[in-house]
Amino acid sequence: MKKLLFTLLLSQSFVPFADAQERYFTREGEVSFFSATPVENIEADNKKLQSVIDISSGAFEFAALVKSFEFEKALMEEHFNENYMESNTYPKATFRGKIQNLEELKAKGFSSSATAMAKGVMTIHGVEQEVELPTHLVKDGDGFKVTCTFNVKPQDYKIAIPNAVQDKIAKEIEVTVDAALNPMK
Repeated sequence: MKKLLFTLLLSQSFVPFADAQERYFTREGEVSFFSATPVENIEADNKKLQSVIDISSGAFEFAALVKSFEFEKALMEEHFNENYMESNTYPKATFRGKIQNLEELKAKGFSSSATAMAKGVMTIHGVEQEVELPTHLVKDGDGFKVTCTFNVKPQDYKIAIPNAVQDKIAKEIEVTVDAALNPMK
């Protein structure tokens, strides 16, 4: 009886470790955005994107601190944080969702030829929107490489653009996420 109990306890101790092998994480991903207009191009990078994916369930999330975006011009960065994104009030931008075609990706061995469809909720400026993100989820050594590009309309997230600068900011901003996720330990 003691041997059976010991064997059961020992086998249970490895369950969380096995589950951890299905989850992949990074704190060093990158998210960037680009706004192209005839008047001016605006771009910024954030190299502190956090992302996690659970390969067993398809759960997929990423989050970025808004103040971590870096601009070429300090004044643009200041206006972005204070006037548009109000980053003291709304410090994070997030996506929480699920990979819709997980079984297809598994069957293809997570190759670069398969596009994952992530469906979930994007929260920017305190506003939640249901979105679908075409995502490349590729096996990369022990981890995964995640890339996706999508467009965001500031008006959908109640980001007010003053009339005086409307010609300088695109109606749709191109956002790119790029992250290498490693197994969680």
